[in-house]
Amino acid sequence: MSAARVKDAELKSAVAAATEGEVDLTGVSAELARRAAAAGLLDLAYCELDSPLGKLLAVASPDGLIKLGYPNVAADAQLAGLAEAVSPRLLEAPGEFDELRRELGEYFEGERRDFAIELDWRLTAGFVQRVLRQTARIPFGQTRTYSEMAASAGSPRAHRAAGSALGANPIPIVVPCHRVLRAGGALGGYGGGLEVKRRLLELEGALQD
Repeated sequence: MSAARVKDAELKSAVAAATEGEVDLTGVSAELARRAAAAGLLDLAYCELDSPLGKLLAVASPDGLIKLGYPNVAADAQLAGLAEAVSPRLLEAPGEFDELRRELGEYFEGERRDFAIELDWRLTAGFVQRVLRQTARIPFGQTRTYSEMAASAGSPRAHRAAGSALGANPIPIVVPCHRVLRAGGALGGYGGGLEVKRRLLELEGALQD
């Protein structure tokens, strides 16, 4: 199923063709998103956010942030997956992400240790969600092992399953799966790539020499 989405570029083109004066296109886009949400036509808002790691795809539902995607997976592919899993009613709405943009900026500047934005957990369930909810509680600058996360989720022997759960994390950084390492301190895996994992841990001062 293809994602049925209204893009800012299309909106701008339509407005430009319909008016001779100057138009606040950002305001028009924000108003379109507001009206779509009010009319029950918008299930998911999205935009790409600049970061030191590259552009991050942010997607939110009325319940909170549902997806934060790294640039190593094409944004269109991620949106197509969400259209299948959640809803094809997607709208590019950068104004919906001002708080996330601010919090991420503070995090990368070393000024924020905890995220306060609401999360939508519906892309996870069962053991996977239990692991990720426990991961969200790991303090800034600290690390845990896969075995510790399995135990905290109620299945002490399921360390491999815990690794798979962390690999399925749809909201990295905010749900800090980068803070989970192999026993002995090896990095293990990471959906955004090991270099990204290392950079995040270095930012938090969590890597041991």
